Amino acid sequence: MARAAAVTPPSRLPATGDRSGAVLARLQLMVTRKLDGLLQGDYAGLLPGPGSEAGESREYRPGDDVRRMDWPVTARTTLPHVRRTVADRELETWLAVDLSASLDFGTGRWLKRDVVVAAAAALAHLTVRGGNRIGAVVGTGATAGAGRGAGSRTGRRRGDPEATGPGTLLRLPARAGRKEAQGLLRAIAGTEIRPGRSDLGTLVDMLNRPPRRRGVAVVISDFLAPPEQWGRPIRKLRVRHDVLAVEVVDPRELELPDVGVLPVVDPESGELHEVQTADPALRRRYAEAAAAQRAAIAGELRAAGAAHLRLRTDRDWLLDLVRFVAAQRHARTRGTTR
Repeated sequence: MARAAAVTPPSRLPATGDRSGAVLARLQLMVTRKLDGLLQGDYAGLLPGPGSEAGESREYRPGDDVRRMDWPVTARTTLPHVRRTVADRELETWLAVDLSASLDFGTGRWLKRDVVVAAAAALAHLTVRGGNRIGAVVGTGATAGAGRGAGSRTGRRRGDPEATGPGTLLRLPARAGRKEAQGLLRAIAGTEIRPGRSDLGTLVDMLNRPPRRRGVAVVISDFLAPPEQWGRPIRKLRVRHDVLAVEVVDPRELELPDVGVLPVVDPESGELHEVQTADPALRRRYAEAAAAQRAAIAGELRAAGAAHLRLRTDRDWLLDLVRFVAAQRHARTRGTTR
């Protein structure tokens, strides 16, 4: 229900084509100014998980994981202590970027697609340093299947993006370095949005194949696909990795304005409808249905154990990201969970 979109979108930030390089450069400058020195500490990645390398001990606090009890120190001091652990120095981050047709829409300051690319740029800035690697899988349009055909590698040079299916799923290999990260962002920003909806479950499953060492997995989408399609793949991904779900929302997907007859189009099917927004009962039903839809999305992500960040097209997405990461780090240092 919340897929209906106003016909006339605002100007977009990360444009595709020849302008994408210049726009990404300005976006990178904005991200760097905001994030440098504010969020980057000793941990190499966005979600400061417990890691695996032994660190210093500290006194036990309610909420600490009892599996990290430091028994020798506890016996020596007669006070319960837990062993801190530090994260691995080299982190591998993978992005699952959903660029279905519903993302090519926005009535706020940006299109939802703009926020997707901007979020990917900020995440790359936070994770790519110290030898860390970042890769991505990108989906757009209707998905015919995740399997590769016999000719899918024809003409592909070593290191080029790997196409999967009929040009709707793209895998960008994980590489280290800011230059490689910029290339990855250019590929995401330059991806042409196709009609239809990509299979978000299949897109997330691509992060599970082949199996990788523990790292960070980020799913960026509007999550308008049914939760039963992507919930199980995210739970499977969470078994091995720290998972962050970035939900991109436009205000018109939450409520309708009172503007009389409003022409709207479903960006996935192309169907055009006229909605009488002056009807208060219609606006109320729409808001209730949208709230129930977002609650179902939040509930599914919470059940999967994924961290959940919601970014809106009418708000300062970078400030919301800063607040989210700061809250995550504060919660981890206090020994609490998501």
